[in-house]
Amino acid sequence: MTEPGSSRLLGKPYVREAELWGPLSDRPGFVRCNLCARRCVIAPGKYGVCGVRKNIDGKLYTLVYGLLTAMNIDPIEKKPMFHFEPGSQVLSISTVGCSFYCMFCQNWEISQSRLEQGLYGRYVPPEEVVEKALEYGADGIAYTYNEPTIFFEYMRDVARLAKKHGLYNMMVTNGYATPEAIRELAPYIDAATVDFKGGGNPEFYRKFMAVPDPSPIYTAMEEMKRAGWFIEVTNLVVPKYGDHENDVRRLARWIVEKLGPETPFHLLRFHPDFRLQNLPPTPVETLEKLAEAAKEEGLQYVYIGNVWGHPLENTYCPRCGYTVIERRGFTILAWRLTKDNRCQNCGTKINIRGRFHGSGGGILPLLVY
Repeated sequence: MTEPGSSRLLGKPYVREAELWGPLSDRPGFVRCNLCARRCVIAPGKYGVCGVRKNIDGKLYTLVYGLLTAMNIDPIEKKPMFHFEPGSQVLSISTVGCSFYCMFCQNWEISQSRLEQGLYGRYVPPEEVVEKALEYGADGIAYTYNEPTIFFEYMRDVARLAKKHGLYNMMVTNGYATPEAIRELAPYIDAATVDFKGGGNPEFYRKFMAVPDPSPIYTAMEEMKRAGWFIEVTNLVVPKYGDHENDVRRLARWIVEKLGPETPFHLLRFHPDFRLQNLPPTPVETLEKLAEAAKEEGLQYVYIGNVWGHPLENTYCPRCGYTVIERRGFTILAWRLTKDNRCQNCGTKINIRGRFHGSGGGILPLLVY
């Protein structure tokens, strides 16, 4: 018997039967979601950890197909992504919900809204997203602000349509997608920014993010690499609890060995927010020390984020040290590469995918729901 209210819910355009799930043969009515690494077992009438996938009568449904909370034009550098289609503009979209419970989330109003205020947004079909991207002259579409894995079906459908119109697709993700999900997305996604916190320390993930084990993130990144996605990695440095040099060194070594030393790595400054407002912003000296450690482990492109005007916003040639790209915030101030992305000083090939689109910079909000 369908639970009260479910029939009305199933009639909404943003409620669709989910993919990547299956029934449990030994537990009638229960389902297992295979979208993120939690692989939630969900009882009838209950939700997965993400809060936006529900078991209705033994079938799993997504409740946020096209239920958008934001649609903005951003510079690609905001993601942050410094080495993929630099200076380009992306149409950024989000829903609500997340597979993590980060106590310090900067976008908690949408990522945690299933806890704070329930589902909200406006239904926007995939065709309208692509139309808006083309209308406003965007070069691509970014799935961001909240964890895009949890709106997997919608992201895949938008991305497929976007590719047909010559737009690139990139996602800003916590990296907790299953290999199955990444393989489904593989033909349509071009790039990903994978966001670590606390250097990937397992205890930090359990205590501050309610994530039992961060190791699936590494498996996911290897799957992304095999799929040919361009990957940049960020790490949020949280003072006192998530600023340990050994963790950053361990993460940097893994990136060098598995993704390559040319992989861009961003150390992001923490700002107090949501439920972790008792800590100060990360000292710049801490970020500089960790950046030096990451470079010592072999990473060629190490950046400091959320500190506008810092020298480590720039890109330096790994061979001669020449400043090949000068930035301030999201704006490219100087571009000193040849047409085939080589250092103008020594000719070294710089790890850039795509072309230089211009200075980037401005953030133009279009719609906020």
